Amino acid sequence: MKIEEVRRHVTTPLTAPAFAPVVPRFTDREYLNIVYRTDADALRAVVPEPLKVEEPLVRFEVMKMGDVSGYGPYTESGQAIEVSFDGERGEYLHAMYLDNFPATASGREVSAYPKTVGSPDLYVDNGVLVGTLDYGTLRVATATMGYKHHELDAREAERQITVPTFMLKTIPGYDGAPRVQELVRTEITDVVVKQAYTGPARLQLFQHVLAPLADLPVLEVVSASHILTDLTLAPVKPVFDYLKGAQS
Repeated sequence: MKIEEVRRHVTTPLTAPAFAPVVPRFTDREYLNIVYRTDADALRAVVPEPLKVEEPLVRFEVMKMGDVSGYGPYTESGQAIEVSFDGERGEYLHAMYLDNFPATASGREVSAYPKTVGSPDLYVDNGVLVGTLDYGTLRVATATMGYKHHELDAREAERQITVPTFMLKTIPGYDGAPRVQELVRTEITDVVVKQAYTGPARLQLFQHVLAPLADLPVLEVVSASHILTDLTLAPVKPVFDYLKGAQS
C-alpha cells in the first residue's frame, strides 16, 4: 500500500477499519434523562480544571439510537456533570457505556467521548420507562420514569440536549506520557424534537470498581425527561491545552 493510500485511512485495520469515515446522523434517538443532586466534593474530585462546578448536578442518561449512519442501532448510557467554562454553562461528559464497538472506537479516536464497553437498555415495563446499565453481568444503574405522564415543551427539550458539551481528550505517547491532552467542546446541531415528556422518576446506582457511577451518589432527583429526536453531532474543538497550560 502506497504512503498516499495510507494517509487516506483514518483508523486501522487498514483493510477493515474499526469505524466508517462518516459524520453520523442520528435518527430516532430516544433519551431518558434524570437530573439529580449529588455531593459537591465528589464532583470537584472528578471534574478537571479549568472547568468549574457551579451546582452539584448530574444528568444520568440512557440513549437508544434508532438508526445511526455508519453504526446502525445501538444503546448508550452515562453521566454528564453541570459545569461552566470561561463563563459558558454546559456539561462535562464524565463516563459513557456502549454496546457498539464502531461507535465506541470512533467516539474515542476521532473526538474525545469517554466511551467504554457496557450493556445499557431502554424499554417500557408496565407503564414505566426503564433505563438500565450493566457492566459485564452486574447491574450498575436502574432508572425509572412514569411513561409519557406529561408533555414537555419542545423548546425546553431542545434546550436540555443542546447545551455545550466538554470532554477530556488524552492520547499517550510511546513513552506512556500524554502526547495530546486537551479539553474540547462540542454541541448537538440540526435538532428535530419529535416527542418530549416529563414525569416522576427514580434512580438507583450500585457500586462497581470499573463502572463507578455510584461515586456520584443520588441525593435528590431534580427532574426527568423522555425525548425522541433526530440530530447531528458537531465536530469537537479544543478549548484548553493541558500540556501548554493555556486556552486554545
